Amino acid sequence: MSGTLEKLTIVAMMAMALAACGQSQSQPQEAAPPPQVTVAKPVSRMIADQDEYVGRFVAVESVEVRARVSGYLDAIHFQDGQIVRKGDLLFTIDPRPFQTALAQAQASLAQAKANLAFAEADLARGQGVAVGAVITQQTLDQRTQAKRVAEAAVGAQKEVVRQAALDLEFSELRAPVSGRIGDRRVSAGNLVTGGASGSTSLLATIESVDPIRFEFTLDEASYLRYTRLAKDKADNADRGLSLPVKLKLIDEPAFVHAGKLDFVDNAISRSSGTIRARAVFANPDRTFTPGMFARVQLAAAPPSDTLLVPEVAIGSEQVRKFVLVVAPDNVVHSKYVTLGPVVDGLRVVAGIARDDNVIVNGLLRARPGAKVTPRQSSVAEAAGSRVSAN
Repeated sequence: MSGTLEKLTIVAMMAMALAACGQSQSQPQEAAPPPQVTVAKPVSRMIADQDEYVGRFVAVESVEVRARVSGYLDAIHFQDGQIVRKGDLLFTIDPRPFQTALAQAQASLAQAKANLAFAEADLARGQGVAVGAVITQQTLDQRTQAKRVAEAAVGAQKEVVRQAALDLEFSELRAPVSGRIGDRRVSAGNLVTGGASGSTSLLATIESVDPIRFEFTLDEASYLRYTRLAKDKADNADRGLSLPVKLKLIDEPAFVHAGKLDFVDNAISRSSGTIRARAVFANPDRTFTPGMFARVQLAAAPPSDTLLVPEVAIGSEQVRKFVLVVAPDNVVHSKYVTLGPVVDGLRVVAGIARDDNVIVNGLLRARPGAKVTPRQSSVAEAAGSRVSAN
């Protein structure tokens, strides 16, 4: 019995030894394949360097509507804040006193014309007879003078009639320009003061809205750079700065409004060292409002060929920026780049070649010096993607 147990023990030990030898002679596990990444070639575009400035919108025409004649305000013909056209009736001052003054002036003119007619006839009678025999020279001179006085009286009365007609016309205040009118400053029934003095009554204000101007300031260095680019046109109103101007509002992500530079001031401010510039923008939907803040882009140099990549392809190493590119042998290399502006969702970069395969997805799976499995894509496809950490 004991011999049988010894044999079984020996057999078990031999089986364990054989199993251990089999494990030691087994093949090692296969290495993991290189991680898969998505690559794309940078986009090449002709883009000009852009400078950005902050400014305000101002109306092309801003008019204060003031009374030209004194009287009681009879009627208001607009709603506060509405768009008015040039020539629209805005206010009516009680016209009856001016109608009466015009009728009196016209009557005085008729009387003056009657006096002139009598003087002309009287003079004609004197000129038809012999001087000295029937009429004296003094009498003839008096009749001549009476005719001239009557002519002057007619001329004076005509001007009185014209002034009375103007006063009657001024009793209706019409919009001098097209634009958006503000709120009424005087209610109907109040006495308003007119005339040429500075105490005339302000009734409303009108600001034109289309087109609209945008004013901003250039620093002295930028002004010199722009003028040197256009030195052959320095006599123009815009100093030759006929460069594209684009604008965005504070709630817009991109510069989508195109305008035109139309004026640069004639002197640099001694206090700030800046010079005032102005651009004009179309405003058909009346979104832009005088006093509103916005930002403008101004081309700082002629367009040049630049390369663009998606934002997701750019990595950070402390203060430096880099992109990962895949060489023909599928080995990853890093390239440090200099960032430019964002154009249509892509970032302008300097420091890469147009034939580089830039990693645009799977950036965290790649390591410089390691191999990867690249999948070719396009920048347009990858522009909206996010860096994958898997």
